[in-house]
Amino acid sequence: MSVVGLGKLGVAIVAVAAILSGCTEEKKAAEQVIRPVKVVEVKARQAGPLLQYSGSIRARTEVPLGFRVDGKISDRLVDVGQRVKAGQPVARIDVTDYELSVRQAEAELASAEKQVEISQLALKRAETLQSQNITSQSSLEQAQLASRQAIAQRDAAQSSLTQAKNRVGYGVLSSDVDGIVTAVNAEAGQVVAAGTPVIRVAQDGAKEIEVAVPEAEIRQFSPGKSVKTSFWADGNLALEGKVREVAGSADQQSRTFTVRVSLPDNPALRLGMTATISTEVSGSAPGFVLPLAALAKQDGKSIVWLVDPASSKVQPHPVQVDGFAEDGVRIADGLKAGDLVVAAGTQFMQPDLQVKIYEGEGQTAGGASTAVAPSKS
Repeated sequence: MSVVGLGKLGVAIVAVAAILSGCTEEKKAAEQVIRPVKVVEVKARQAGPLLQYSGSIRARTEVPLGFRVDGKISDRLVDVGQRVKAGQPVARIDVTDYELSVRQAEAELASAEKQVEISQLALKRAETLQSQNITSQSSLEQAQLASRQAIAQRDAAQSSLTQAKNRVGYGVLSSDVDGIVTAVNAEAGQVVAAGTPVIRVAQDGAKEIEVAVPEAEIRQFSPGKSVKTSFWADGNLALEGKVREVAGSADQQSRTFTVRVSLPDNPALRLGMTATISTEVSGSAPGFVLPLAALAKQDGKSIVWLVDPASSKVQPHPVQVDGFAEDGVRIADGLKAGDLVVAAGTQFMQPDLQVKIYEGEGQTAGGASTAVAPSKS
């Protein structure tokens, strides 16, 4: 074969190789642009953003029990968590000194009663002598005054004796209500002043959730407002509560307001359980909640990538963000129910990119139903 022929053959071979290489690269490029993506289908609009606060279940009425007299505690008769009945003794103090006071008051009363007898006899003699004109009228009046004074002193001594006996009785501290002991603040041997809380009893009956609300959000709560409640110990238990009480002033240290929420009666509720209340922010527009990874930025504006189910291509779509929720980002405007939003891998998206929706197990996330698998890079 001539040199010219060989040259032509070489050119032909190079041309065929170039064509085959170009086809292969185009095929690879076509395969690369079909990207599996994870999407969420936008569901019906949700209500406004939620405020959530955690607290604990408490009895509506808690009674701090304290002795009505000073003394040294001799016995503590109950423990924390113990159920008590109204009238049941819960603690005692040493009443030896008060018993001595009773004996002293009894002696003073006996002396006062003797004085009454003596004054009565003196009055009778004065009346007899005055009727016979033997003594003057003033002598009779003095006898009458002495009798009245003796009677008054006797009555005072009787009151003192009653008070002394009461103080002995106050040496036994009893519960005023049926309930459960929630705190013990003093032990045997401790000297306590009158009125010092020794035992705290949570009264049987209505239960409430007590939470602390920041001052910036306290305006969202008012007595009578309905709130949703959930419980850490039982994820399936959800009850509707009502705000019963909002503190009139903030705590000086935490700068939060105490809010108490009444609960319906339910046997699953226990004092001290961790509970969460949720309420919608009033005045906010309904919106959609998307996973945070679905939100992207383009030219400084917030966008999401929508998938056209007919062409399986993605396009950027501007949205208005209304803040962040516990389970994602809130979208106030720009979406409608049924839109398919790319939920992850938005950094790989570009207009008209061909994608493939991976049909995985559906999930629910804040108003958007997840319908796929992770995107591949």
